[in-house]
Amino acid sequence: MVTRRQFIKAGLIGGAALTAASLFYSRGLKEAPVAAVSPGLTLENRPVIAAIVPAILAGALPESGEARSQAIQQTVEGVGIAIAGLSAASQKELEELFTLLGIAPARMLLAGVWPRWEDASPAQIAEFLQGWRKSRLELLRSAYAALHDLVLGAWYGNPDTWAAIDYPGPPEML
Repeated sequence: MVTRRQFIKAGLIGGAALTAASLFYSRGLKEAPVAAVSPGLTLENRPVIAAIVPAILAGALPESGEARSQAIQQTVEGVGIAIAGLSAASQKELEELFTLLGIAPARMLLAGVWPRWEDASPAQIAEFLQGWRKSRLELLRSAYAALHDLVLGAWYGNPDTWAAIDYPGPPEML
């Protein structure tokens, strides 16, 4: 049985370890600037989004070829623009989510995706998303909802996709 003293000692050691890791991580961020491709989206986050887009937009994307690649890239850029329009707190939460999903052990434990995002199959990505969508944990369900809404917002916010759903676009303002 764990005593109160052992519990407090373990908490203090764990807190010190987290503080040290946080300092190490923040120092690394200051020394190596993050390259942003579009507002709100870093180079490190792009593979995560690019892997998720086809799973969320299954059936809506072009079947294959250059049109499919271009649609995925446009959606990834749209996600970056959408993230840039969010509050600073929401941007920070999404960056933390993408950081976790970008770290191999966390990706494997949280998402169940063992290969790198670029190498993961559509079935593996879809299984991970469905697992989060139906999770008992509210945090995973809300993370799924955020990813889902960002991708769909970026896709349907692009005027190039409106013809497929017979949407004429927003009404003109007079």
